[in-house]
Amino acid sequence: LQHIQIKTAYYHFRSHFRSNKCRYFSQHVASSTDTNISEDVTALINKYAHYPQTSASLRDLLRHGRGDFITKTEGDTRDLKRGASDHVLQQTARFLRRELPIRLAHRIQDLDNVPMLRDMPSIIAVKQLYVDTFLEMVNEPAVNDMTQEEEYATSLDIIYERHEGVLIQMARGAFELREAIRKGVCVPGRKMGVHERGVTFEDMEETHAFLDRFYMSRIGLRVLVGQYLSLREPGIPGWVGRICQETSPKDIVTRAADDATIICNRKYGDAPEIEISGRLDLTFPYMPDHLHYILLELIKNSMRATVEWHGVDNDLPPVNVIIADGKENEDVVIKVSDQGGGITRTNLRKVWSYLFTTADPVIQEGMVAFQTRADHSVDSPIAGLGYGLPISRSYARYFGGDLSIMSMEGYGTDAFVYLARLGNSKEPLHI
Repeated sequence: LQHIQIKTAYYHFRSHFRSNKCRYFSQHVASSTDTNISEDVTALINKYAHYPQTSASLRDLLRHGRGDFITKTEGDTRDLKRGASDHVLQQTARFLRRELPIRLAHRIQDLDNVPMLRDMPSIIAVKQLYVDTFLEMVNEPAVNDMTQEEEYATSLDIIYERHEGVLIQMARGAFELREAIRKGVCVPGRKMGVHERGVTFEDMEETHAFLDRFYMSRIGLRVLVGQYLSLREPGIPGWVGRICQETSPKDIVTRAADDATIICNRKYGDAPEIEISGRLDLTFPYMPDHLHYILLELIKNSMRATVEWHGVDNDLPPVNVIIADGKENEDVVIKVSDQGGGITRTNLRKVWSYLFTTADPVIQEGMVAFQTRADHSVDSPIAGLGYGLPISRSYARYFGGDLSIMSMEGYGTDAFVYLARLGNSKEPLHI
């Protein structure tokens, strides 16, 4: 009986989503008070949340996509129209069918437990999306042949698109909480890990820890599903799914600089030049879209600081990007250096807060209404809801790297991106 009730709920959700997926967030934010979840569904979520998550490394994804773990005796056949063999695709689909509901269940519980933030309309909408996706995933049939694999991939493709707006939706939720606190509707208290009502919004440690867990988990979900869907596309020489085996930092820097220049010119009518030096010939296996996100954020910030510090009517010093690497180096290191006046020591700690932004309140309100479905876009303002740097650090840390910032107030800022060369660090999974 329990299984029948859950399956009935699932078919209702699937029908709703496939006919209304493009309007999901606007509809659920408008009706966010109706978020009751049945006891049966809650019990199922709790059951899956007790299962352990399985982590993967960049090297694992690369070797699995190439079929390195498959023996010739398994009779594997390779479809030249795809980037991976039939056996690899079925094996990946079976892994995801087991893994995705577990990861979703962990995040649903987390969304349900974070104080104050869980009551924001945008966060409620995200939780509902995760619940609906969880129900769909647990009811996916087994994958035993290529026909079933194709059907599973079609479902995942819809889900992948449906979740595109989650990052900015979560940022809207943080904005809503920020406004609620400033208006006195919500007052941080002991449950937020603080002890005085006068605490600043950026100091709420429990909320920060939750957002770190959530965003890192989301990156993992997007990587696993995106890699699988990419493996089903026609193969490109030098690529294994979303992993480029010869990623060129210089090329990524150039593309990020071009995108940042567009954004900066649109805002100020001018932009500083970008000067790239160091190991311009370097290539190594990595996911270019992750590196592009990080570098776009850093270069965009440096351009903005440079223009605002020196003024659009004056000569602008260049933003310098240096790529460093050596045979014995543990990491590939990229430094983005500007002369944009630096960051005060007080604010330097806050730049890693998802809840802190120096953007004008009018721009913040504009970002709340911003309707892009992409995580990062040249259509977005140069500054907005304040999640750029901490998300960039999460992208770097996901595959064992890091991001750090050193600043000299009154002069400029240096940002250092560390990228693990070997790619053998397991993804950091949070309970």
